[in-house]
Amino acid sequence: MILTVTLNTALDITYRVRSLRPHASHRVTEVTERPGGKGVNVARVLAALGHGVTVTGFVGGATGRVVQEQLTATPGVVDALVPVGGATRRTIAVVDAQTGDTTQLNEPGPTVTPAEWSAFQEAYEDLLASASAVALCGSLPPGVPVGAYAGLIRTARSAGVPILLDTSGEALRRGVAARPDIIKPNADELAELTGSHEPVRATQDARRRGARAVVASLGAEGLLAATPEGRWRATPPARVHGNPTGAGDSAVAGLLSGLVDHLPWPDRLTRAAALSAATVLAPVAGEFDRAAYEELLGRVAVTGEVSAA
Repeated sequence: MILTVTLNTALDITYRVRSLRPHASHRVTEVTERPGGKGVNVARVLAALGHGVTVTGFVGGATGRVVQEQLTATPGVVDALVPVGGATRRTIAVVDAQTGDTTQLNEPGPTVTPAEWSAFQEAYEDLLASASAVALCGSLPPGVPVGAYAGLIRTARSAGVPILLDTSGEALRRGVAARPDIIKPNADELAELTGSHEPVRATQDARRRGARAVVASLGAEGLLAATPEGRWRATPPARVHGNPTGAGDSAVAGLLSGLVDHLPWPDRLTRAAALSAATVLAPVAGEFDRAAYEELLGRVAVTGEVSAA
């Protein structure tokens, strides 16, 4: 079982409009709702790939009940969310059909009490007993300590469970110091962590800060990886146009899937890059275009070198 942790779960609402214009009223042509938050998106992609996956994090209020109802209806996904007194947040994505651009509005999430945080840590430790890997994903809701991911990483390391961390800012900086197996920042997050805007140098610096492997999302340019086994770049054959929301989460799912399937790094990166690109072609986060994914698997170019060690 793969465990995904989404401390700041959400109900993702996607609006499609013909053309998004500031200071104007818009008619919404299509509305979709899905359980969301980075780790939830990762879980849905993993389940679609055939992996058993358990989702944990916080959930509360009427919005939280909708999230749990939809998760329960998702084949392959087990709901292990921990209840809180506050209400689960909503995220709004507005897709401009004319340009393909997406505007994202993210609520902050419920305030988590110390007692609720303690209850989560106990539940998390129990779940690790049957986990083959764990993904720690997304922002921290109000009330959760900024070093929360660092503590969860140390707990997973003690249990012998490999960890992938996908977050940003101070939570990422502290988490890296706890030595996760993989981090998956985007270019901006990597630059904020290391102070370098040169991706190759920044990935190497992030490893020196504690991450065993670093896989950076570079948007249309694909993925850049620095690992103990070598360094590689995975590039899709062409730029794809659509809704990029959730593309990074699908890359995380590909990396985790490759990890538990014991694939070599180039094959993990191929899977991650193909899933990421196929997600841009899907209407909402947490889904991917299956036909595009299978076609891209044979066309992603992976270049690089194996470490001499």
